[in-house]
Amino acid sequence: MALSTPHMQTFLSCKIHSRSTSKTTQRNTFSTSSRGRCCSAIAIDAPSSLTEVPGVRWGSIALQGLREEMEDDIIVRPDGLQGFSFAAVFDGHGGFSSVEFLSANYRDELYKECVEALQGGLLLVKKDFKAIKEALQEAFLKADTRLLKRLEMNGEEDESGATATAIFVGDDELLISHIGDSSAVLCRSGKAEVLTSPHRPYGSKKTSLDEIRRIREAGGWISNGRICGDIAVSRAFGDLRFKTKKNEMLQKGVQEGKWSAKFISRVQLNNDLVVAYPDIYQVALGSDAEFVVLATDGLWDYMSSSEAVSLVRDQLRKHGNIQLACESLAEAALDRRTQDNVSIIIADLGRTDWQNVPLEQKNTIVELVQALATIGIVSFGIWFSSQFSL
Repeated sequence: MALSTPHMQTFLSCKIHSRSTSKTTQRNTFSTSSRGRCCSAIAIDAPSSLTEVPGVRWGSIALQGLREEMEDDIIVRPDGLQGFSFAAVFDGHGGFSSVEFLSANYRDELYKECVEALQGGLLLVKKDFKAIKEALQEAFLKADTRLLKRLEMNGEEDESGATATAIFVGDDELLISHIGDSSAVLCRSGKAEVLTSPHRPYGSKKTSLDEIRRIREAGGWISNGRICGDIAVSRAFGDLRFKTKKNEMLQKGVQEGKWSAKFISRVQLNNDLVVAYPDIYQVALGSDAEFVVLATDGLWDYMSSSEAVSLVRDQLRKHGNIQLACESLAEAALDRRTQDNVSIIIADLGRTDWQNVPLEQKNTIVELVQALATIGIVSFGIWFSSQFSL
């Protein structure tokens, strides 16, 4: 079973669901209840020989963690796109209905729109990046339009939204379509390459500065790192109040005492404050490309890309099981007391013979120097404090 006791002792007090993407593997489900942390796991319970796209092996898991609600979801489609695999992570906010509409749990809307826009994968095979980029942008915007109509039918109380980062894995290239603050990281020759930039309305990175400028040009404002003091992500599906119901949002804010009627009389919202327009990336996969980690910010806010890559590599060198490596990465996020849902997909690209990858040797000299430096700093601090106490 994918969720094995020595590797996932943290989950013994959690509710766990496991499902497989392989028609030949068995479906395993078990659950326990406890007053401890609650989580749900969606795992590819598959042997290491699973290779729908030649050489690619998948592992995935979705955990509720310490959150009261589970608003994440994941999709893995190992085939169906002319030799390309599809995988995506969704991070919901304000409820689960937007994620449910987009993901496999309900309509699988985003995947269907991508398949149609990419002509069943023919555009991917032709390798025309301009055409692929336009197709994926169209797919994301169409999915958002359909979702907004669905949310309007649900009523004013549904203020849910969802970010999404989707990858298309081929033999020699990786394509990414991304909105929000999840992230994709490639391990190349043991080094982490961050492939996406988070769409957040704060920070000094170019992507954040561009988002802040776009929001202000649309007539919005940033307060405490949030759009109109409300939402901390600037690109997402759904979020009616920042798209088709912007004026209603302003009026509701007056009623709730968030701002005055005089203030909104000076506000002119001339465009959507949150958008579903994706960034598209194309990455060449050479012989040095080892694996891709796709995860929601519940992981990345508590672990650096280098730490995640190092942990996964260590796991694969030990046992070569991508699913167990994925579970260990999720467990590490929980051990760091992540406050968010954690969803992770890892694609082992099949280019690395993990049994013959040497273990990284610790540099004892560097560690000794660092230890001595730490002791020196602490000793100096004690001496310096004692001088003032004399």
